[in-house]
Amino acid sequence: MGLTLTEKILSNHLVEGEMVKGQEIGIRIDQTLTQDATGTMAYLEFEAMGVPRVKTEKSVAYIDHNTLQSGFENADDHRFIGSVCKKHGIYFSRPGNGICHQVHLERFGIPGKTLIGSDSHTPTGGGIGMIAIGAGGMDVAVAMGGGTYYITCPKIVKVELTGKLSPWVAAKDVILEVLRRLSVKGGVGKVIEYCGKGVKTLSVPERATITNMGAELGATTSIFPSDEITRQFLKAQGRESDYTPLSADEDAVYDEIVEIDLSALEPLAACPHSPDNVKSVNEIGSMKIDQVCIGSCTNSSLLDMLKVAYILKGKTVHPDVSLSIAPGSKQVLNMLAKNGALSTMIDSGARILESACGPCIGMGQSPNSGGISLRTFNRNFEGRSGTKDGQIYLVSPEVAAASAITGVLTDPRTLGEMPEFKLPEVFDINDNMVVAPVPEEEMDSVEVLRGPNIKPFPVSEPLAETIDAKCSLKVGDNITTDHIMPAGAKILPLRSNIPAISKFCFAVCDADFHDRALELGKSIIVGGSNYGQGSSREHAALAPLYLGVKAVITKSFARIHMANLINAGIVPLTFENEADYDRIDQMDELVIENIKDQLPSGTVRVKDVTKGFEFNTTVSLSQRQREMLIAGGLLNYTKNKA
Repeated sequence: MGLTLTEKILSNHLVEGEMVKGQEIGIRIDQTLTQDATGTMAYLEFEAMGVPRVKTEKSVAYIDHNTLQSGFENADDHRFIGSVCKKHGIYFSRPGNGICHQVHLERFGIPGKTLIGSDSHTPTGGGIGMIAIGAGGMDVAVAMGGGTYYITCPKIVKVELTGKLSPWVAAKDVILEVLRRLSVKGGVGKVIEYCGKGVKTLSVPERATITNMGAELGATTSIFPSDEITRQFLKAQGRESDYTPLSADEDAVYDEIVEIDLSALEPLAACPHSPDNVKSVNEIGSMKIDQVCIGSCTNSSLLDMLKVAYILKGKTVHPDVSLSIAPGSKQVLNMLAKNGALSTMIDSGARILESACGPCIGMGQSPNSGGISLRTFNRNFEGRSGTKDGQIYLVSPEVAAASAITGVLTDPRTLGEMPEFKLPEVFDINDNMVVAPVPEEEMDSVEVLRGPNIKPFPVSEPLAETIDAKCSLKVGDNITTDHIMPAGAKILPLRSNIPAISKFCFAVCDADFHDRALELGKSIIVGGSNYGQGSSREHAALAPLYLGVKAVITKSFARIHMANLINAGIVPLTFENEADYDRIDQMDELVIENIKDQLPSGTVRVKDVTKGFEFNTTVSLSQRQREMLIAGGLLNYTKNKA
C-alpha cells in the first residue's frame, strides 16, 4: 500500500509515536515563523526556557501585523523582537518587507520541510509542498528550542482536481467551493491533500491561496505536490537548489475523497459572517457595495496584482466605493512599480497600502456603519473588520476589482476575453530588509531591548485536586478567537501586556466579563460547538488564564485553540451529551472533584451544584498533555522536565 504525500513527510520527521490515525505523534520541526502580534509573547516564552540559540534549520520573525504606530507600544515590540533575533539566531524581516506567509513562500519555504508558525495561515507553505502548520506561540517557542511538536496523527482527505479554471474564475473560488462542501468544521483532525491532473494547471501562488484558506476548514494543514511548476517558481526566486520533487504514491490510500472539476466552477463569494457561507456571485446578484479591499496573505501575490491592474487599467473606481490595495511583499510592490502596474492602480483611484496585513486584522480601513465590503481576505467574522455591523464578503481579486469599477457586486466574466497571465521567469530579488542574526560569538553582547508595555508571562499554577467555580460566561456555537480576544488597531498593541489586553477579553460577547471574572477569582466558561475557531492567537487562552479561568466546557473545540488552552494549563472538556449544555446557566456553581484522578479515563464528572444535577464530559489527552495540565501548562511542564 502506497503512502500519501502527507504520510511521507510526517514519517520522515517522526520523533515520537506511531503513524496511527487519531493518536498523538511528535515531529521534528525544520523551520518556524512568527509575526509581531504573536511574536513578542513567543519570544518572552523562548527566553523563559533559557535556550541560548534557536536549534531549527531556519527561524524567521516577521513584522507585518502591528504596523500602525499610533503610540510607542508597537514600535517598542518591534525593537524587542529585532534584538531577540540578533541574540538568539533568528532572521528578522523588517516592517515593510511584507506579509509573513507571502515572503516565506518567496524566500524561505522548501518542499518536504516542516514549518510551524504562530499564525493560523502558516499552511500557505503547503503551496510548495511543505507540511506547514499554524500553532500557538508557546509551541513555536518550544520548537525553536529544539523541542518536538505534537499533533494528532491526521486523517488525509484527497481533493482530486480535474479540468482547468475557466477565464476569470480563480483559485479563491476553488477553496470557497471546498468550504461550501466541507464547512468550517469539515477539516478538523485532517490534512487536505490536493491531487489530480488539475494540479498542473495551477501556479504556486494559486496553490498557496488554496492552502492558505484551508485554515478556515479547521484542517491541520493543506498540501500540494512539489512538481515542475514548483521548480519553476523556486528557480525564478533564485532558489532552484531548494527544489525536491514530491508526490503521493499512485496507490496511496485516503480516508476521504472530494472531486472538483475546475472547469465547472464559477465566481463565488463567502457571505457574512462565515467563510463557509458561500454562494455564487450571480446568485447574490448586483448588490451595491461601499468598499473593496484587495490583499492579505491569501491574495496579494504578483499574479493577483497583475490581474487587478489589468482590470483597473484606463478605468476609475466608482465614486461610491473606496478601493484599497496592499501588495503582499516588497518584492511584489517593487515589481509592480517597475512594470507600470502600480501606476495603473494609482491612476484608477485605488488607495495603496503598505505591504502588511492591514485591514485583514482590523488594522485600518474599517468599512462605514453597516457598509458592504468585498475583501480578498480569508475571514469575515462579525466585527473583525473593526466595524461591528460591517457586512464582509470574501471574493477573488478578479471579482473585487471588477466590482470596484461598477459599484456593485460584479461577475468578472462580463469583462470579456481574459489575457494569459504569466509569472516572470526571474523575480526581482533583494533581501536587504531581512536582517541575519549576528555571529554566535557576538550573541552574548547583544542587549535585549524592552519597552514599558512588555509585561511578564502570566503565572500558571499546577492543577488543583478540585475545581469549584462559577460559570462566568456561557456562549453559543462558532465562537472565534476574535470573540475571545479581539484584534484591531486599539487592541493589538497590547499583545505583549496580558493584564492590559485582558480588559477586552470576550468584550464583543459580554462587556462585563472582565470585571466579573476578576471578581470571581476563578471560574469556568461554557461554550457551544467549534469553540475557538479562527486565528492561532494564544492570547485567547492567556487572557482567560490571567482572569482565573480554570476550565472550558464546550460541545467541541477548534484544534489550535484547544492546544493553546492545554499549553496555558486550562482544562478543555467536551459535553458527553450535548443536551447538558442547555441545562447550565451563567453563574451556576460547577464542581469537578478529583480531577487529576479522572483525567486518565477520558471521562470527567461535573456537578452543577446550583441546579442539583451531574453530567459527564470527555477529554481526549495524551499522557504528555495530562502531565502538562497537572503541571499547570507547557511552560511549567518544560521547566519540570529540564
